[in-house]
Amino acid sequence: MQTLTFKRGVHPPDGKALTQDKAIKVILPKENSELFFPMSQHIGAPCEPCVQKGDYVKVGQKIGEAKAFICSPIFSSISGEVTDIRPVLTPGGAKSLAVVIKNDGKMTEYEGIKGGDYTQMTNEEIIAAIKNGGVVGLGGAGFPTHVKLAPPPGTKIDYVLVNGAECEPYLTCDYRLMLEQPERLIKGLQIVLKLHPNAKGVIGIEDNKPEAIKLLSEMVKDIPNIEVASLQKKFPQGSEKHLIYAITKREVPSGALPAAVGCIVDNVDTIISIYNAVAEGRPIMRRVVTVTGGAPANPGNYQIRVGMTFSDLMEQIGGFKVEPAKMIAGGPMMGPTMYTLDVATTKTSSALLCLTPAEAYIPPERNCIRCAKCVEHCPMGLQPFMLNQFAIRGDGEAFVANHGLDCIECGSCSYECPAKRQLAQSIRATKKIEAGKKAAAAAAARAKAEAEKKAEEAKK
Repeated sequence: MQTLTFKRGVHPPDGKALTQDKAIKVILPKENSELFFPMSQHIGAPCEPCVQKGDYVKVGQKIGEAKAFICSPIFSSISGEVTDIRPVLTPGGAKSLAVVIKNDGKMTEYEGIKGGDYTQMTNEEIIAAIKNGGVVGLGGAGFPTHVKLAPPPGTKIDYVLVNGAECEPYLTCDYRLMLEQPERLIKGLQIVLKLHPNAKGVIGIEDNKPEAIKLLSEMVKDIPNIEVASLQKKFPQGSEKHLIYAITKREVPSGALPAAVGCIVDNVDTIISIYNAVAEGRPIMRRVVTVTGGAPANPGNYQIRVGMTFSDLMEQIGGFKVEPAKMIAGGPMMGPTMYTLDVATTKTSSALLCLTPAEAYIPPERNCIRCAKCVEHCPMGLQPFMLNQFAIRGDGEAFVANHGLDCIECGSCSYECPAKRQLAQSIRATKKIEAGKKAAAAAAARAKAEAEKKAEEAKK
């Protein structure tokens, strides 16, 4: 099988040996423990709580209502009493209004959970089931899946790509799902292909996962519109644009979405969640999390209930053998650092990486030596050393003019920099500022246009 890849990128040690052979273990929250459900677990507008303090809720009951187009509902993963509705800290470092529920330990299920035969459902019914299941991109971005799967009318979709690359070092949760739940993965892909019957389904898997490639290749060999693609182990192979290029050789233009080049990309766990939502009527309530690094006493892959705190999870699996010097929600290349484990897990929580002092050591930042390694390895073809200078000077105009907003924040530049310049960190911060300005300007333009329209209508 030919190994596919993209231009540039980096090759960090994968660190997967710690957990790749550890089967998924189910961890349930303790009775009387509190679980926290932030109303913002996705890209887009936050949900609005649809329960009140004192209400009794059940497993699978909706507790957060999606009122905007780009939004996704939130469901309780336990049964128990709503004890509070207050802001809580999320893994990304921001605060979000959250519904707090005290677990009664009974796991009483909501009566409305019911799936259907997707082969007998209309496309509209399938999309509705995915939306009502709160399915979002579980690879980290959290984009509402029902929006992604329904591109504008007239858009031709040629490929549905399943992102099984799992290119972030240390993470193995998707790998274990491919080995342990392959039937759900394939059926979930078939559901998406029913929405786009002229498309080909391709499951892209990095070549450091030969068992998954072998298993899924065997299982889809008699399915004419699904195949498995072997990808070169390289970071960031799992980035949407780079996965698309590796498999189809199509390039997504700056500012465009994958649908612009006839592609839809979804993560392994997202596809499985589509099956769960459509065929079984089960919304996203669980998450497989890789706990790894040199500090945890028992690294492994754990299926937890969304809303559990990382501290509760660590307590149940034996805590730490070494005090961690750094804790990251996700992988080392793109995951945010956390200063506490008293943080609620969300739909997009894929890993808890706890590093020892030796693993977490980063040499001090030094002056740029003009080696251009950051340029050589940037998967987006940018010039990170220049963007870093614009960021330091606060020159947002030059930053945008040099395509700083196209940065995917993968960290390849910082990884390769021999001077250990904080390239990705400075670019990420400036990108956030400039993207905010752009969004504010667009909102102001919309408000002005609406005001002018109303004024014209008033004249008539």
